[in-house]
Amino acid sequence: MKGKVCVFGSFNLDIVTKMSRFPLPGESLVAHSSMMGPGGKGSNQATAALRAGARVHYIGKVGNDDFGQFARRHLEKTGFDAITLFTCKEKPTGNAMIYVAGDDAENMISVYPGANLTVTTAEVNRCQPTVAAADILLVQLENNLSAIQRMVRNARQAGTYVIVNPAPWQKVSAAFLKNIDLLTPNSTEASQLTGIAVKDYASAQRAAEALHATGVRQLIITLGMQGALLSTEKYLAHIPVYPAQPVDSTGAGDSFNGALAARLAAGEPLEQAALFASAYASVCVERAGAANAMPLYSDAIARMQQYPELTVTFVEQVSAEAT
Repeated sequence: MKGKVCVFGSFNLDIVTKMSRFPLPGESLVAHSSMMGPGGKGSNQATAALRAGARVHYIGKVGNDDFGQFARRHLEKTGFDAITLFTCKEKPTGNAMIYVAGDDAENMISVYPGANLTVTTAEVNRCQPTVAAADILLVQLENNLSAIQRMVRNARQAGTYVIVNPAPWQKVSAAFLKNIDLLTPNSTEASQLTGIAVKDYASAQRAAEALHATGVRQLIITLGMQGALLSTEKYLAHIPVYPAQPVDSTGAGDSFNGALAARLAAGEPLEQAALFASAYASVCVERAGAANAMPLYSDAIARMQQYPELTVTFVEQVSAEAT
């Protein structure tokens, strides 16, 4: 079954440079390679959701420039069910400078949002029928917060399940968090949301408790090589990380979120969708680039079959009688 996922989020033109290590302040280093391609958290996650099996409607905004034309050509050939791409005349298309370094393929990213921060109320309202028709709305925080909040509110009113990936970090209110169904921060974002230094599973659990206290009903805190913590009002679970030979970790978070949305839209339980997303992300980091590195559904299934011993571990279960 293919569910419908609506992704509202950024498009950026990515310039990726690979190096043996990150340069020090004031230092110039010769890179191993450099490439230019499509990116932005919205576009990346929409591509991941598509390749993980969903029907996808992508909503974004670009500038009236060469990068914007590149965006349109790329998105039109990606295979989305539909695209709503607004144009800003005042600001250029968003772009990002990405450094990838070392054997573990860690990255540093500098983003200029450009047109991504200019989505208007009228543009959001034009998307209301699309949001209402979707099974899931997936958003990030790489657009102007006013547009994100209105998009989420429209989805909530329509009964559409809302996933928010709080990246890159913007301060959001408790009222906003109460309007979403699933929050998916990484350890850094969970720390910023709660003030708790999230370094491992135990500290992630404390952060989860703090977020539940603000009204968050379900969340997944991704912990890199330590896997992920899935926390709901009824149970805690540990999602394992799948072995990988990393080449580029740039799209890891985006691949996880897009795959997660796709499988939830297909009707899979949250914990199984998260396990699939973990396998999907492990394949993604073995490929260079972001949007162009997103695997197929079959790739993630093959990775899961390769490691059948990796399963969801329920740490704590709250009985139905207790709730």
